[in-house]
Amino acid sequence: MRAVGYTKSRPIDDPLALEDIEIAEPVLRPRDLLVAVEAVSVNPVDVKVRMRAEPETGHKVLGFDAAGTVQAVGEAVTLFEPGDHVFYAGDITRPGTNAALHAVDERIVGPKPVSLGMAEAAALPLTSITAWELLFDCFDLVEGEGSGETLLVIGGAGGVGSILIQLAKVLTGLRVIATASRDETRDWCRRMGADDVIDHRQSLPGQLAAMGVEPRYVAALTASEQHFDAIVELIAPRGEIGMIDDPKGIDIAKIKQKALSFHFELMFTRAMFETADMDAQHRLLTRVAELVDAGRLQGTAVRDLGQMSAETLRQAHRLQESGRAIGKTVLRGFA
Repeated sequence: MRAVGYTKSRPIDDPLALEDIEIAEPVLRPRDLLVAVEAVSVNPVDVKVRMRAEPETGHKVLGFDAAGTVQAVGEAVTLFEPGDHVFYAGDITRPGTNAALHAVDERIVGPKPVSLGMAEAAALPLTSITAWELLFDCFDLVEGEGSGETLLVIGGAGGVGSILIQLAKVLTGLRVIATASRDETRDWCRRMGADDVIDHRQSLPGQLAAMGVEPRYVAALTASEQHFDAIVELIAPRGEIGMIDDPKGIDIAKIKQKALSFHFELMFTRAMFETADMDAQHRLLTRVAELVDAGRLQGTAVRDLGQMSAETLRQAHRLQESGRAIGKTVLRGFA
C-alpha cells in the first residue's frame, strides 16, 4: 500500500527527508481497527520524531492525527464496526497514519464528528486529547467549576492552544488569558474564545500585574524553558503549571517556595503503557465530537494542502518548523 516515510533524519528541504514508498498492509491485533485513512494533520511531534528517531531498518512512517473509515476489526473489538467513521491520534510506538491503511487500538479512537468533513476532523484529536488531559487530569479541574480563577495559555494560537482555550471556556468557569505576538495570532486567540490576549515577547509578569491578575493555572505550550522564571513569578501560590514541550534547563526547585504543582502532559502515555484507563481517550474524543456537533466547539483546521504525498507532507513539516503556524494544517488521503 502507499505511504510516506523516511530512512534517515534530514533537513526538510532535502527531497529524501520524506519519500513516497510502498509498504505491507498492517496486521491487526485483537483490539485493533483497520482504518482507511482519508485525512491527516501535522503536529510538532511529527517534526520532532523525524529529526530525532532514525529507523534501524527500512522506512519509518510518521503521522498521528487521522480521520477515516473502519475497514476491518480485530477479534476482540467491541466499540466499532466496519463502515464507522472515526478520528484519533494514534500511538507513538506504532507505525503512523501517513499511509493508505492504518491499524489503531479502538480504546484511543472516537467517532468522527458528524458535522465535520474528514479533513476538518483530522485536525482535532491529538490537540483535543492534550488539552483535555491538561485541564482535567493534570490540573484536576471539574467541569462547571473554576469560577474566579484564571488560566494563562502561553502559545494560544497553536494547535493545542486553539482547543485548550475553547475547552476551558466551554466546560469550566475559568477566565482564559492567552499569549500571542502578532496581530493575526491575537485575533485567532480571541476567535477561539480567549477573554484577554497578552504578548509573550514582553514581560508576562508585568502585563498580568498591570491587569491585576495572578493566574492559578499556567499551560506553557511552547518555549517553556524561556518562560519558566516568569511563570514562577507570575503564578499564584499553590498554583499549577503544565508543560507539553521539552525544556532542558529549568530548575524545578524554584517552584518550592510557592508550593507549586508541576505536570508534564504527554497524550501518548496511555497508549504507550496500555494503562488501565486507556479507554479514557475513547470517551473524551466521543465527548469532543458531541461538543463539535452541538456547535459548542469550532474546528481548528486553517490550511488544507491537498492530497497526501511526500511533497505535500514536506510542505506541512516546513510550515510546522517555521514556528509561525496558526491552528492546524491538514492533508487528504491518497487517491
